[in-house]
Amino acid sequence: MSAPTAARTGGFVPPPYPYDRLARFVPLAERHEGGVVDLSVGTPMDAPPEAVVRALGGSGAERGYPPSIGSLALREGFARWIDRRFDVQLEPGHIGACIGTKEFVASTPHLLRLRDPVRDTVLYPAVSYPTYAMGAELAGCRAVPVPPTASGSLDLTAIDGDDAARALLVWSNSPSNPTGALDDLGALVEWGRRHAVPVFSDECYAEFTWDGPPRSVLQHATEGVVAVHSLSKRSNLAGVRVGAYAGDPELVTFLQEVRKHMGMMVPGPAQAAAVAALDDDVHVVEQRDRYRRRLERMADVLGTWAGVDVATPAGGFYLWFDVGDGWEFAERLAAEGGALVSPGDFYGAGGSEHVRVAVVQPDDRIDLVARRLTVGSGPGGE
Repeated sequence: MSAPTAARTGGFVPPPYPYDRLARFVPLAERHEGGVVDLSVGTPMDAPPEAVVRALGGSGAERGYPPSIGSLALREGFARWIDRRFDVQLEPGHIGACIGTKEFVASTPHLLRLRDPVRDTVLYPAVSYPTYAMGAELAGCRAVPVPPTASGSLDLTAIDGDDAARALLVWSNSPSNPTGALDDLGALVEWGRRHAVPVFSDECYAEFTWDGPPRSVLQHATEGVVAVHSLSKRSNLAGVRVGAYAGDPELVTFLQEVRKHMGMMVPGPAQAAAVAALDDDVHVVEQRDRYRRRLERMADVLGTWAGVDVATPAGGFYLWFDVGDGWEFAERLAAEGGALVSPGDFYGAGGSEHVRVAVVQPDDRIDLVARRLTVGSGPGGE
């Protein structure tokens, strides 16, 4: 046995990345004229505003090291947006920048365990974005899933007392990826306060809330609470990697200071582009209209083709519906519609009978899938 192999024995072995597992369906989809229509990954495909692109290329901020906590202009931009969107006033010092929110989700359990090494448990939605559980595992913590209620919110009554006593934090994701459900954030804040567990609320889809106005955990409290926001979905800037965390002054300051030592910096030009994006709400309204139209279109097309009920979500830009076997459905859709979608077990064992469809492709690509399925021979077709 070689030395490197010996060193790895018994250590962490990264699991297969979920979307890499879909590669075997790509040849099936590529057989269609026009090629693959990828509805599996939530990567925005529409263009960001031109003013944002100009700010990215003309800031002059590439010359020096950017502040890890975020420039004052960026933190003030997030504060203005939070005020406009949620009617919550925050000091810029209670807001920090992150390199997109995925790295923040993955790294926060490790950092919080430095703050409170006695606690070792991360609570997270049982059907959810896999990085909540992965962040716990990378920190050497216990990842404990919280089941959903019938409405899709966290079932706080299902949390074991011992798990609550050991919890470093509890994650919420509202609107949810993948289900689109909205959490009861007020009840979650009260639960966190009662058990002295910090509440971290991932709200990156908040702008795309369809059932009522956008909500934030910050509307219920700031003490013991951190909201996480991103420009990836709101402004079609996933490649620029800008997010923010905001709320409890002590928690935010601790994370800011530790992240400084780690060199976690959003590039300066990206910060400048983010300020321009945060101050423009018009493009968000336009994007909301696109996603709503695509959700309704694909729900109708897929429901008719597959002979199943496909409901539009309460929030987000994903369709999430029961198909019996997520992998079988994904393979059939690749073969007959040339589209890739995500089998539901990507998001936990409780999602195995579902699929997630991301309506991120431009309208002409959505229409292409619709035409293929309308003339095809899939279930529910001719």
